[in-house]
This record gives sequence, C-alpha cells and structure tokens, in this order.
Amino acid sequence: MRLRAVIFDVDGTLVDSQLDILAAMSRAFEAEGLRAPRRESVLGIVGLSLDVAIPMLAPESDAQACSRMVQGYKDAYAEMRRAQGADVSSPMYSGAREALMRLQVQDDILIGVATGKSRRGLDKLIEAHELEGIFVSRQVADDHPSKPNPSMLFQAMRELGVEAGDCVMIGDTSFDMEMARAAGMRFIGVTWGYHDTARLADSDIVIDDFAQLDAALETIWSESLV
Repeated sequence: MRLRAVIFDVDGTLVDSQLDILAAMSRAFEAEGLRAPRRESVLGIVGLSLDVAIPMLAPESDAQACSRMVQGYKDAYAEMRRAQGADVSSPMYSGAREALMRLQVQDDILIGVATGKSRRGLDKLIEAHELEGIFVSRQVADDHPSKPNPSMLFQAMRELGVEAGDCVMIGDTSFDMEMARAAGMRFIGVTWGYHDTARLADSDIVIDDFAQLDAALETIWSESLV
C-alpha cells in the first residue's frame, strides 16, 4: 500500500482564531505604549513564528521590547483561551471536522499539522476540539525555524515515512505555500483564511470550501502517477 500524507496549517485553515490573535497583539503592543497594528498587518503575518512576526510589525522597537511583546502576546492569548475555552475562541471552520474524519478513515492517508503555534497552544486546541488521534505528526514553532523554512515539513516526512511527492500541504497563507514549495510538496490553498487569494497564485489548486478538498486531493494524487 502506497502511503500518502496530508499536512494542514492550523490558524486560518482548520480554525478561525483571528479575534484572539488581534486582541492578543493589541494587548502586547499597548503594554509597550505602542499603537496596535492594523488588522490587515496582523493577519498578514499569521503563520510566522512570533519572534519573526513581531519585529516585522514593530520595526522601530529593539530586541528587548520585541521579546517582551512576544511574551505579552503569549500571556494574553493564553488568558483569553482560559476564559472562553479554545473551542470557542478558535472555532473550527465549517466542514473542517468532517474533512478530517473522511481522511482519517482512509488506510493509505496519514494526517499531520505544521503550524506557527506553540506545542502547548496546539495541544490545547486539539483537546478542546476533541481531535486526539487525528494527527500522526505535529510540527510546531517550538521545534523549528519560522515558516516558510521547510524544516517542519522535512521532519513530518521523516516521522511519517512518506516522500515529498506523496505529500500535500494545505494552508491559507503564502508562507504555507512557500514552505511546501521549498520542501518539494504540492500545495492546496484555501480562500477562507487570512491571506488574500492573490497571494496564493502559485498553489497547485485553490479551494473555496472543505467540500472541495477530496476532489482536489484526488486530482493531485492522479497527476503524481502520470
């Protein structure tokens, strides 16, 4: 049996966490006496690790201030998650759970995630949404350079025992797309996330709904056999 892997981004792809992301970033900046970045700017860096994203949003701030903002963001995000529950603060997109279930029952497909979240944040999210046992590989910001560095995907392939030609990355940002390309993987872009669709122009396929995922994967799998 030929094993294949489907690796998902999380924020903006499986769950919509933008309200907490925006609020946590605002708190982190305000604690430094800075004006919060615009919504478009914050969503534009979602997917990057915080130690890369915050200096981009605050180019005038020194390393110490950026470090404080990174921790301030983490603290604020964790506080909101505790107050609401991760299932409320980061709800799954329509059709996401069903798509994961359809993939899980296929013996030749392994499912993974590659996310800019911390391990703690991802674990809390998986627990809240009752997704334990779904993701065979979990790649997080704690263990890798920021996207679009392909380190996460190379490690996922090693763990899953699958070659790049048998893997597909699914995400909503250009960082996901560039990471997949750097790892030699095919890429499916989704339009419901945080980057404008124009930034996903180099995707193999772009989908507008999780109901289209199965057909998109089948198209990619069939092309890989030609």
